Parts: sequence; C-alpha cells; structure tokens
Amino acid sequence: MKILVMNGPNLNLLGEREPAIYGGETMNSINDELRGMAASMGYEIAFFQSNSEGGLIDRLHEARLDCAGVILNAGAYTHYSYAIRDAIAAIKIPVVEVHLSNVNSRDEFRKNSVIAPVCCGSIAGFGKYSYMLGMYALDNKLGEKDE
Repeated sequence: MKILVMNGPNLNLLGEREPAIYGGETMNSINDELRGMAASMGYEIAFFQSNSEGGLIDRLHEARLDCAGVILNAGAYTHYSYAIRDAIAAIKIPVVEVHLSNVNSRDEFRKNSVIAPVCCGSIAGFGKYSYMLGMYALDNKLGEKDE
C-alpha cells in the first residue's frame, strides 16, 4: 500500500522560513525520516509539494487511484480552500491533516480549518513529529478496514 505525503504553499521553504515557528528541519529531512518510517511499517511512500491550489487538488484526485491514504499539510489553504475540502471529500480515502505549528495558539484565522471536517483527524503543534504521528494515525485508520 502507498501513502502520499502532501505539502502545500511555502512548505518547500522549511528550514529557512520562520524557523522560530516552523523549526529548522527541511522538507527533505522530514521526508527522509518518513521514508524510513513507512518502510518499517510496510508502506510505499510518495511525496508531493505544490504552492498551487490546483496542483494539490489534481494530486488528491490522482491519489484515489494509487494511494491507500494521505497525510496532508495544506498550509494556509487549510483555512479557506473549500476546493481542497471538496477534493478530500470526493476521493473517499483517509486523509490526516497535519501542521508543524500549533495553529490554535497563533493568529485567529489559523484556528479555523475548513478541511478538518472531511479529514479522519488533525494533528498540530509537534513540529516534524506531527508528520510521524500522522503516519501512525493513518496506519491505525487503514488497519480498521482489515477488521
């Protein structure tokens, strides 16, 4: 089974962009850790990043055909993209929402996620470990289908 890890706008700048908020890890270093974790859990893993809403939507649509589930950090689109929300609802595979920072302790607008209601869960505030926790959560969700 394949897991897709998706990252939205500005996450390609991890390690450079506001390290006090997002940490010093780069996207590549996080992906390397996730690659090892996925292999130890028996999953194939794929990565996708786009600064474009349309690119994220297109890849979500493709994921329904080649992935068992998705770990998604939609970045700022989390708070206002009904198009991404509708894409998640349409694909009918589990999607775990993740965020590096604790969005609930930041700007008021970040406290609202329009994608959360169509995701199987949300994890925020644990830096790179939000992705690892997302992997465990997705593994658990996929395991429920086997029971």
